[in-house]
Amino acid sequence: QVQLVESGGGLVQAGGSLRLSCAASGTIISINTMGWYRQAPGKQRELVAITGPSTINYADSVKGRFTISRDNAKNMVYLQMNSLKPEDTAVYYCAQIRSVLWPQDYWGQGTQVTVSS
Repeated sequence: QVQLVESGGGLVQAGGSLRLSCAASGTIISINTMGWYRQAPGKQRELVAITGPSTINYADSVKGRFTISRDNAKNMVYLQMNSLKPEDTAVYYCAQIRSVLWPQDYWGQGTQVTVSS
């Protein structure tokens, strides 16, 4: 079955950087749309960045600061986060978006990112 495992979260000061990793198994990320979402306390889960086979999109709040990338050979997805702000504090989730071959969304367990001011 599809499994997504995030890592790389932690505590960082405002202005700092973190790199999140998502290890995928039981799937082929090169033919799937993969995304990073986040959920802050008391708020709904929101899209941060998404990468399809030929497209990349970012939430307005992270444009210019975050970069999503993938290593298809390793079945890995990354989120490089620079110039972090306290409002970036959230649990970050890796997701594989449903497709013809995998007709449901898959989610990782999440990794906590805390940005102190």
